[in-house]
Amino acid sequence: MTKKYLLRPGSPNPHGAKADEYGVNFSIFSRHATHVELLLFENSDSPEPFLTIPLEPKINRLFYSWHVYVEGLTTGAWYTWRMNGPNNTSESGLIFDPDKHLLDPWARVVSDKLWQRETACIPGDNVKTALRSMVADESYDWEGDQPLNAKSDNAIIYELHVGGYTKHNSAKVQHPGTFSGLIEKIPYLQDLGITHVELLPVMAFDEQHVPRNTANLGLKNYWGYSTHSFFSPHPGFCVTPEQGTHLEEFKDLVKALHRAGIGVILDVVFNHTSEAGAGGPIINFRGIDNSIFYHLDPVDKSIYHDYTGCGNTVNANHPIVVNFIIDCLEYWVAEMHVDGFRFDLASALARGEGGHVLHDPPLLWGIELSGQLAKTKLIAEAWDAAGLYQVGSFPGYRWAEWNGRYRDIVRRFIRGDTGLLNELATRLTGSSDLYKNQGRLPINSINFVTCHDGFTLNDLLSYEQKHNEANGEDNRDGCNNNLSSNYGVEGKTEDTKILSIRQQQAKNIIAILMLSQGIPMMLAGDEVLNSQQGNNNTYCQDNELSWFNWILIKKNQEIFRFVQLMIALRKSHPCLMRRQFLTGENINNRDIKDITWYGKDLNSQPWDDQDASILAYTLASVDPGENDLHIILNMTSDTVLTELPKIARQKWYRAVDTSRKAPEDICEPKHQKLVRKNIYSVPPRTIIILEGRKSKLGAFFKG
Repeated sequence: MTKKYLLRPGSPNPHGAKADEYGVNFSIFSRHATHVELLLFENSDSPEPFLTIPLEPKINRLFYSWHVYVEGLTTGAWYTWRMNGPNNTSESGLIFDPDKHLLDPWARVVSDKLWQRETACIPGDNVKTALRSMVADESYDWEGDQPLNAKSDNAIIYELHVGGYTKHNSAKVQHPGTFSGLIEKIPYLQDLGITHVELLPVMAFDEQHVPRNTANLGLKNYWGYSTHSFFSPHPGFCVTPEQGTHLEEFKDLVKALHRAGIGVILDVVFNHTSEAGAGGPIINFRGIDNSIFYHLDPVDKSIYHDYTGCGNTVNANHPIVVNFIIDCLEYWVAEMHVDGFRFDLASALARGEGGHVLHDPPLLWGIELSGQLAKTKLIAEAWDAAGLYQVGSFPGYRWAEWNGRYRDIVRRFIRGDTGLLNELATRLTGSSDLYKNQGRLPINSINFVTCHDGFTLNDLLSYEQKHNEANGEDNRDGCNNNLSSNYGVEGKTEDTKILSIRQQQAKNIIAILMLSQGIPMMLAGDEVLNSQQGNNNTYCQDNELSWFNWILIKKNQEIFRFVQLMIALRKSHPCLMRRQFLTGENINNRDIKDITWYGKDLNSQPWDDQDASILAYTLASVDPGENDLHIILNMTSDTVLTELPKIARQKWYRAVDTSRKAPEDICEPKHQKLVRKNIYSVPPRTIIILEGRKSKLGAFFKG
C-alpha cells in the first residue's frame, strides 16, 4: 500500500527542493502557467510516479512561484514537474505542454539514465525517457575547507576536461572519467606546478546534444557546452550517480584540490542551454516560461535569436534570469567552495531586449558587485558568435578576459611573421593598451596560446589546415584561421629535423607564456605534446583522440621537464607577476628601469626596424634576493649576435636557451652557466633567458 503523505501549502522560498526533518518543500517559478503538477518517483528509472500532486493556484501559488510541502518525504526521492498554460508560440512565445516532464532548474542532483532527447522534441508523454531531479541531502563535512582566495598575480591556470583527463587506459585510476579519478592525479598537478585547474563544464549537460550526422557516428557532446541543470554536478562524472552522490563526489574533489593548494575554476555556460532552438527539446526553461528565459524575435516569437551558434540565447538581463544566475554562482561558491568562474561566450550576457548590447548590463554588474562573489575569480570569454568582440572593453573592472589578441600575436610571431614587435611587446607586458586606461591591471589579461577550442600545442606546430572529418560534418566545423605552421610536413612525420623544430617552437611558446605579465593559462596535455591529429573542434570526441595520454609523460619527458621548470622560473620571479603595469622608470632606488628594451645592440630600439623579428629586454627585480632578467627572442631563421647590457656588480647566467637539448635548454639556478662575453649568439627560432646575479667583483664581463 502506498504511503500516505500530508500536503501543506509550503513556501515559495527557496526555489527547488529543500528537505528538513519533517519533509520536503518544493517551489518552482512560472509566471504564465495555469496548471502545475509535481510527480514523485521512488527511483531515477521508475516507470511511473508513485504520487502525482496537483497544485491549486489559490493555495499553492504566491505571485509567480508554485509551491507545496510534502510532509514525511525524505531525501533520495526523485521528481519532475508538469505544467500547462498558453501555447501560442508566434504571438506569446509560450509553449506549455502538459505531457512533458520538466526538470527543476534549481535541482541539486539530476539523472540522465532514462534520457532520450528525441522524445522531448516531439509531442507526447515522455515519462519513461525524461531527465529527473532528486531531493538531495546537502550535508557535508568540509573539515574546515574554504575557497582559497589566492592572489591572481601568482595564478597559473591549467584547463582540463574532468572526464577526458583520466579515461585513457594509461591513466590507471580506480574510477576513470570521474571527479574521483581526477583526485588521483592531484600529485601530478602539484608536480607540474600549476596553481588553478579550470574545469570544462561540470554542471549537468546533455551528452546527446550533437548534430544528427554526428550522432549517427556514435559520437556525443563531450566538452559539455550544453548545460540543462546549472545547480547539479554532471552525473556522467560521478561514480554512483543513481544514488544521488553528485554533491559529495564534487565536494570531495574540491576539498582534495584545496588541500594540495590548487584552486578550482569552473567553465560555466549561461549564454545558451541544451534546449536549442525551435526544434529542440522541452527540458525545463522552455516548458516553464519560454518567453522569459530566451531571446525571442519581437514580431514572430516562435523564432529564437541566436547569438551563440547553439540555437538559442539566454535572456540573461531579465530580472528573473539575473536572479537565477547570480543565485547559482553564489551557491557554487558558498556551498561547493569553488574559487572562480570562466564564462563561455560572455559577451552574449551583455545583450538586453532585442539583443541590443547594454552599456551597463545588470547581470554582469550584479556578478561583479555581489558580496558573496567578492573574492571569486571572474573570467570572461569576451565575445559571442554574432560578432560582438569586447576584449579590452568588457563591462566591469574585476573581470579578467581571455585575451584573444595575445593568442593571435604570439602565434603569428612564433611562425615568423614580421612587423609585430610593437604589439608583441605590449602583449608581453600585460596589454596596457586594452586595460590601463580603464583603471584595470595586468591580471585582467588571461594569456593563452591554446585552449580546448582549437589546435593543441603539438598540432599548432604540425598542421596548417584543420582535419575535422571524424566529426561527421564534412570538415565544415571548427575555425579555419589557425595561424599555425607545419614546418614542412602536414601532420605526423619521422623527419628528425622537422620534429626538432616543432619541439623547439613548443618550448618557445611555453617560455613566452610564462614570461608574460598577466595570468598564464595552458591546455592540459600541451606539457606532453598531446595531439588531436589536426582536429581543432573535438567537442564530440569522447575517445582517445581527446583523452589525456599518460604514456606521453615518459615519451616526451624533455618538453614536460621544460614546462615544469618554466613554471618554477616564473614563480621565482615576482618581476614576471607584477600587479601594476611597467613604466620604463627606475625602480627601488636602483640605476635600472623596471623594463628596458633593446634591438640587436644596446643603442638601438627593436621598433626601429618594422620588419624585425628580434626582441630583447631587461626586467628589473622587484623583491630582495630576486635576480634581474634579460630576455632575447629571435624568431628569424638566422643566428643573431646581440649585445648584453652591463649592470654594475652583476653577472649574467644562462637560465634558458630553447635551441639546446635537455638539460641545457633550461637550467635550475645551481646548474646555470656564467656568460663570459658581452655578445650573445642567438640561434634561429630561439628564446634566451639570462639571470643577473650580484657579484663583489667590479668587472661584469670576462674573456
